[in-house]
Amino acid sequence: METNKIITELNQIFIDVLDNQQIQLTPDTTAADIEEWDSLTNIQLIVAIEKHFGIRFSSAEIQQFKDINGLCECIRQKLKG
Repeated sequence: METNKIITELNQIFIDVLDNQQIQLTPDTTAADIEEWDSLTNIQLIVAIEKHFGIRFSSAEIQQFKDINGLCECIRQKLKG
């Protein structure tokens, strides 16, 4: 799956979970860029992303996500395998 398609799907998940229609994710977006994205909503986002894509992240993978690009790369690898 292409990174742009993953970002588009992630964007909708973020809009739904964070209840903010203004969210526009880019590969460089981090939690610091989105006011509603805190440690609690991060868990909700991870669960929603896992459910949407039918994948599971390990704790180590989640801790390594620095930005949306890192998240996309991990999703792409899981969807390949």
